Amino acid sequence: MDFEKYIRNIEDKLRSNFDLHREYDLNGEILDLFAEFHVRSERYVLTKKAKIYGMENNEYCIFKKHKNLSGYELEKFNEFLINSIDTLIQPHNEHVSTMITGVIIFDGSRKNIDDDVIENIKKFKFHKGFSFGFKGWVDIRIVLVCLEDKFLITSKRGDEVRKVYEVME
Repeated sequence: MDFEKYIRNIEDKLRSNFDLHREYDLNGEILDLFAEFHVRSERYVLTKKAKIYGMENNEYCIFKKHKNLSGYELEKFNEFLINSIDTLIQPHNEHVSTMITGVIIFDGSRKNIDDDVIENIKKFKFHKGFSFGFKGWVDIRIVLVCLEDKFLITSKRGDEVRKVYEVME
């Protein structure tokens, strides 16, 4: 499967729930696709002026195509995701959680990727709380998609969304 067809399939899957942006600039890095989802819930008593509480949950999906994938490239991508937290999230009392999914789209085959890179993706784990969790938290998950042989590997948190990113003809 080629890259454009894969991105169109992902856009079709995400379109009903996410705002989608092609060629999106995040912290000076041009992303192939950026998807964002925001949900807010509030509870009232009799009138909207008497709000009991509010909750916000967000999800961001960051898609980046790579021609070569080495340990250095993976580390650079992971750092980019972690550094994007400050740009994407403004913690406050009603922020509950944010999930950032970094999707690495590799044009080649699984054979062209070192086993160390695969192991580092499997072991990747990132969780950060804001103000001891009172202003919510953020988790990051990594997904690697090899288009040539339809290989997909995720970090531990990425197993939750594995089916969404599978390569299908």
